[in-house]
Amino acid sequence: MVELKPVKIHDRLFTAVTVHLPKTKLMAISSDKGYIMCGALDVGLLNERLREREIIAARAVGVKSIEELLEAPLESVTEMARKHGIVPGMKGRDALLLM
Repeated sequence: MVELKPVKIHDRLFTAVTVHLPKTKLMAISSDKGYIMCGALDVGLLNERLREREIIAARAVGVKSIEELLEAPLESVTEMARKHGIVPGMKGRDALLLM
C-alpha cells in the first residue's frame, strides 16, 4: 500500500509518501526542490554517481513514522543540500523549510 498526505509546516505544503513493504516501509517528504527520506536513501550514490543531477536530499535513520521523520536529526545530506544550508543534525522539518 502507498499513502500520500499533505504536510504543512508554517505556511508551506509538502507531500509525504509512505510505501508499505513486507517487514519495512519507505518514507519521504518532498518539496518542489528536494526531499528528506528514511534510512533507505543512499546519499553516497546521489553525491557520487548522480552528482550531475544536483539533488537536494537528506536522510534520517531509525524513524518509523512521518512525524518522526520531521523531528529526527538528519544523519547525512547531499552536497547540494549543504549548499542550501542543510546540515547533519538539523531536524527534518527545518531542512524542508530550506528547500
